[in-house]
Amino acid sequence: MNPLLVVDDLRVSYPNRDGAYVEVVRGVSFTLGRERLGIVGESGSGKSQTGRAILGLTPPQGRVTAQRLTFDGIDLLTCPPRQRRDLRGDRIAMVLQDPKFSLNPVMKIGDQIVETLQAHERVGNRVARKRALAMLEAVQIDNPERVFGLYPHEVSGGMGQRAMIAMMLIADPDLLIADEPTSALDVTVQLQVLSILDRLVSERGMGLIFVSHDLRLVSSFCDRVLVMYAGRVVEEIATGDLSHARHPYTRGLLECLPRLGGDRHPLPVLNRDPAWAS
Repeated sequence: MNPLLVVDDLRVSYPNRDGAYVEVVRGVSFTLGRERLGIVGESGSGKSQTGRAILGLTPPQGRVTAQRLTFDGIDLLTCPPRQRRDLRGDRIAMVLQDPKFSLNPVMKIGDQIVETLQAHERVGNRVARKRALAMLEAVQIDNPERVFGLYPHEVSGGMGQRAMIAMMLIADPDLLIADEPTSALDVTVQLQVLSILDRLVSERGMGLIFVSHDLRLVSSFCDRVLVMYAGRVVEEIATGDLSHARHPYTRGLLECLPRLGGDRHPLPVLNRDPAWAS
């Protein structure tokens, strides 16, 4: 079976103050089927920039190049801008990090979900409302009618994130990019949101790219993990094999995790090798 997404030698660069371009994503390559792929790395490692480049959301001053960047056989680098816009939100969707900054503060939540659906499908207001309510129910919102009529500031962080997931899934995409969707949530709500994503991905047969800085969270949720450092992929490994990771950076991240039942005070400090960034 052909992969859903092919990324080969992806590079993203931005100009510095002198006008010279500096690469923030350097030669990233991977393929994705209808599976859950985690991308892990510290802040500034290039994981979010990778997701945005796939979606076509790199700012105008940035440069995106690749030997190959295709989605379902469509060349994302050469396809017309209109086709790229049609793909975005319809067949490829992205859940951003914090609903406070992602949802429109002056539009009701239900109106935003309906607007997303009607941007990609010709459906009337009544049908769109019905599907939006069904989607809110699918993400385990207890009273979808009530939440449909609320503004973003009137809901909790966890409920806002669920509304964001509903908005991104309303058009039934084939690929979902989740950029740290649980970082602003407490542990209990994190598990609830991950359970929702897991069920929806399984039921809909989607591909999922889960971007996070939390290696333990990704290892419990994804099928494979890409570990990024300084814009590069330093290791790709199945989550079940993380204990056998070979790269010193991956092993260092694992060693820095706290463990129950053992003396870990102080926690080990990651020793960085300049060669990792070269």
